[in-house]
Amino acid sequence: MSGSSTPRQPVRIMVADDHPVVCDGVKLLVRHDPRIDLVGSAQTGAEAVRQAVALRPDVILLDLRLPDMLAPEVIDRLREEAPGVRVLLFTAYGDHAGVRTTLNHGADGCLLKDAATIDLTTAIHKVAAGTAVLDPRLSTPDDADLRRHLQEAGITRREYDVLRLVAMGRTNPEIAAELSLARNTVKTYLQSAMHKLGARNRVEAIARAGEARLL
Repeated sequence: MSGSSTPRQPVRIMVADDHPVVCDGVKLLVRHDPRIDLVGSAQTGAEAVRQAVALRPDVILLDLRLPDMLAPEVIDRLREEAPGVRVLLFTAYGDHAGVRTTLNHGADGCLLKDAATIDLTTAIHKVAAGTAVLDPRLSTPDDADLRRHLQEAGITRREYDVLRLVAMGRTNPEIAAELSLARNTVKTYLQSAMHKLGARNRVEAIARAGEARLL
């Protein structure tokens, strides 16, 4: 009697990126692989979490920065509400300071957006199987790289820490507790960072920091 095996189910993927063209590009890249099923997309972090809960994808291709959340915060939310999903950071900026932070937050890999079809599909299958994947062209920033980005922007490390938490939606009291600082100190760091970035408010500060590849 001949043996039989159960066909392997396709890897269910979702794209979280605020540029629809990225989702369209992924769809084109994976369309010839019957073992991958694109089940949905999201353009904000909150939507990504909702879709992950509803659709239960195996892998999410996540951009570094969505309009309402940075990738680390999205990962934190996913770990709470959709703990089984794996996250492949999908970014255009291999030298961005946020890459290292996101990997440290538990991303299962990182791939650059100009990856060829075979690279993307291979990465998806590996991440789905529990293997960490890093794009071979990726230059993951270390502390020296981060210091260089900060120096170019004229931002101190403490100002950066405050900005990063502001971008993740933390309030001044929450930042003070997380960094073990007085609330007035947090306010001073934030105002200093805003001044150096030429920003009039938190939203502008986050945008300017993003342009400087700090967030």
